[in-house]
Amino acid sequence: MSALMKSLSLAKKLSAVNPALQAHIVRNLAGWNKDYKPGPYPKTDKEREAAAKKYYLLPEEYKPYADNGLGYGDYPKVGGGLGIENKDSYYPYDYPEHKRNLNEPISADHDLYSEDRYSQPDVPRYSNTYYFTCFLGVMTGCLALYYWLEDKKMYRPVAAKQYPADGVKHYTFER
Repeated sequence: MSALMKSLSLAKKLSAVNPALQAHIVRNLAGWNKDYKPGPYPKTDKEREAAAKKYYLLPEEYKPYADNGLGYGDYPKVGGGLGIENKDSYYPYDYPEHKRNLNEPISADHDLYSEDRYSQPDVPRYSNTYYFTCFLGVMTGCLALYYWLEDKKMYRPVAAKQYPADGVKHYTFER
């Protein structure tokens, strides 16, 4: 508790010396910046060029999300669905732990494509109907074998225990 009080008194002394430092600290502790909020949906070509410049994209590459009320505004629609694990691990990224470069725009659904999530970047090898047909074929084969072999029971062939004579004790534990 004393360490907390000492650090608070130090912060109080520093903010008394430099009031701008206090505002800077408070702004950094907020965890959210007004610059993180996307601007309004661009309606003119000039607004589109300004938004592309804001997100470090060429005007030809810049495509915003549709203005359907979800609140994406002028945020660019970058390719989604390609998970991070499919990026080159040996590329010298600016942030290698996230496999990102500085000012690289990310998808609005970035939380769906991180390395601890499932992603399927390629089309499946076979169609879903092929997988379903294979499943039905295997299940039908198992069911056919079950009904075909139902009357042919399999068991360990063991004969009845044989004794030298009925009612005669053929072992003893006495001396």
